[in-house]
Amino acid sequence: MRKFLIKSMLIVLAACAVLALLNKRYKKVMKNRYDDQINFQFIGDIYKDISISNVGSSHAAYGISYDNLTAEGYSCFNFALPSQTYDYDLAILHEYGDNLAKGGIMFIPVSYFSFNNEYTNSAEKKDMETRYYYLLSPQNIPDYSLYTDIVTHRLPVLSSGDEFWKIFPNLSIKADAEEDQTAEPDPAVFAQKALDRYNRHFASKDQYIMPERVQNLKDIISFDKEHEITPVLITTPYTSYYYDLASQHQTEFMTEFNKTIADICSDTGVEYYDYSHDPRICSDLHYFADGDHLNHEGALYFTSIMADDIPAFKEVLKTAAKTPVQSN
Repeated sequence: MRKFLIKSMLIVLAACAVLALLNKRYKKVMKNRYDDQINFQFIGDIYKDISISNVGSSHAAYGISYDNLTAEGYSCFNFALPSQTYDYDLAILHEYGDNLAKGGIMFIPVSYFSFNNEYTNSAEKKDMETRYYYLLSPQNIPDYSLYTDIVTHRLPVLSSGDEFWKIFPNLSIKADAEEDQTAEPDPAVFAQKALDRYNRHFASKDQYIMPERVQNLKDIISFDKEHEITPVLITTPYTSYYYDLASQHQTEFMTEFNKTIADICSDTGVEYYDYSHDPRICSDLHYFADGDHLNHEGALYFTSIMADDIPAFKEVLKTAAKTPVQSN
């Protein structure tokens, strides 16, 4: 019996040692996994009295860039993260809303998957939800789990999912080589990327318009108005390959989608700007990273287009306080 207890103890100690080692190595992987969240830690310090902002998923995360406006001294922040749903947009606003300036503007993207979920399986859902345990206080996390909280902060390797294999570089799946940014865009490649994204957003979805997501959006609008911020609904630009697939093969959805937005605008008084097939940008593949995401050049151009088009945006640019830019 004594030998059995000793062996059991040694096994437990060995397991703990291995887990501690894996956990230590995984923390290095986490720096890349959550790289797009780094700016959040500077909210209230570098980013405060934010007058120009947006929420949203990857379409806004990659499709809106405030680099030029920040260089001019405006306080801007992009709260969007890939696959972010409206309930998490709202949670983020509850967490960081005190850093938004009165009289500012907030862009709220409405994508074709905004009223359901972009993630397609439970693993993606778990990965998306886990990241918010680094961004939000427990009271602001939807469906908060104490177990997930403990694991995320104490033993993050247990919530690593597919990222676990990056601990072992020789065993992990090699990433595709970066595309040559100077090469001319290949229409065939973009057409395939658009088809892949279309299938992701529309295949295997039982419900495209979820009432709770509609309510989440209305709650975001209410939050903005209560904080004297102007909410503006937008749909970011897509390539014609993606837009044509959605509009030609999902006519019933498009009708419901447009009606839902029209009803929200009627109920709340917000304005909506649809750039999904704007010829100023959608006809030029040089502005796109794939079928429905802008690249950085496209994001800068699109943001400048909004600044020219949207009266509320123009007004904020005229009246918002600017921080003098320090010259080097």
